[in-house]
Amino acid sequence: MGGLSLADLELTSAPPTLFFMTENVNFLLELAVNPGRFEDLKALMPELVEANRKEVGMLTQEWAISDDQQVCHIYERFQDSAALMTHMQLFGENFAKRFFEILKPTRIVVYGTPGVEVKDALAAFNPVYMGPLGGFRK
Repeated sequence: MGGLSLADLELTSAPPTLFFMTENVNFLLELAVNPGRFEDLKALMPELVEANRKEVGMLTQEWAISDDQQVCHIYERFQDSAALMTHMQLFGENFAKRFFEILKPTRIVVYGTPGVEVKDALAAFNPVYMGPLGGFRK
C-alpha cells in the first residue's frame, strides 16, 4: 500500500479504488432524559436542529429516543475539528443551560481523528475515542 496504513485509507464500494479518509469527526451522545422532561426535550430539539442546520461544517445531526422515552441518542458529523469547535462554542452560548437541565450525558463516543482542542473541550465528559480502522462509504 505504499507506506499507508488502514488508518490512512477509506475503502469504497468500487474496489480496488482507495480514498484518503476525510477529516470528518463524528460523535454519538447517549443521554438520559431527566424525569418529567421529555416534553421539554420535544420543544428544545427543533430549535437545536434548526440552529445546527445553519452551521457551516456541521454535516449531519440525527436524534433518536428509546421506547420508554428515557434514553436519547444524538449522532452528529462535522467536516473537521474546527467545525466541531465552532459548534460547541455556539451550543454553549445558546443552548447548553437548557439542554443539560433536560438531558444528562451518560456516554459519548467520538469517531475519526479529532484535534487536541476537541479532546480538551470534551475531556470533562470522559469520551471514548474510536479511531479509523476500515470500511466503505457509498
